[in-house]
Amino acid sequence: MTRPITVGVDGSPASQAAADWAADEALRRGLPLRVVHAWRWEPLTVPVVNDREEQARWARSVVLEAEKRLRARHPELEITAEVLADEPGTGLVRANRDAEMLVLGSRGHGVVVGFLLGSYAQQVIAHVERPVVSVRAPQDTEPVPSGGEVVVGQQGSAEDSEAVLRFAFEAAATRGVPVRAVRAWSLPPIFAYGTVSLRLVDEASGLEPQERQQLAEALAPWREKYPEVEVREHVEIGTGSQVLLSQAVGAELLVVGRRVRRAPIGARIGSVAHAALHHARCPVAVVPHA
Repeated sequence: MTRPITVGVDGSPASQAAADWAADEALRRGLPLRVVHAWRWEPLTVPVVNDREEQARWARSVVLEAEKRLRARHPELEITAEVLADEPGTGLVRANRDAEMLVLGSRGHGVVVGFLLGSYAQQVIAHVERPVVSVRAPQDTEPVPSGGEVVVGQQGSAEDSEAVLRFAFEAAATRGVPVRAVRAWSLPPIFAYGTVSLRLVDEASGLEPQERQQLAEALAPWREKYPEVEVREHVEIGTGSQVLLSQAVGAELLVVGRRVRRAPIGARIGSVAHAALHHARCPVAVVPHA
């Protein structure tokens, strides 16, 4: 079964940027594009928009306008558009199940950040089974570079990062750009209260060479599968989010993983993915993995 690239739209500049990115990605991968808007009738407190039919017409207009604009830009692309009869969070999670990836718009970056459809995007990212790509609203002073690197964070074993590396190498291969694979590491807690310098600890214990070896082992099968993709390895001591963001400056795409697990209350996306979504200036792909 051919899975489409699905993009959620709401008429905002952020969702337009997401739709453009999704259309370009669909063309690169030779996949159809599905444009969706999740909407369910909810009585509102503002009388002028409290009419059910008026809300329904607006929801339809959102996807139809997006479809029209994308068809004008990419007449060769197979595009479908529909309104999902569901509340946004649930509807987008369901749309992700049958998609190669789900693309959403982000209204900015920093500590205070707004995603497509308010708080729904983080809820969606925390619960989906397939990749979600967050695309920022365009800003003239911060253009997203083209022809840069696909930066990917690698953690744990080769098995742990299989899905994340697969996504990164596929993205790099379709773009004809290098992959920068980043692995951050930290000292065992016993060193936290010591006075020995990090350099001496590392030289004495050989921790960094071990980290480099683990990264090389995780990358080996993907180097073999994608020999045309240049691979740049980076191993650095520090927190995962700090190291990854420092290496993603100027990246075309940042790929991070999210372990699939359920917290006692809801689900979490993890600290590295959270930091990437809030602070990275390029599109961020969050890839669920076991």
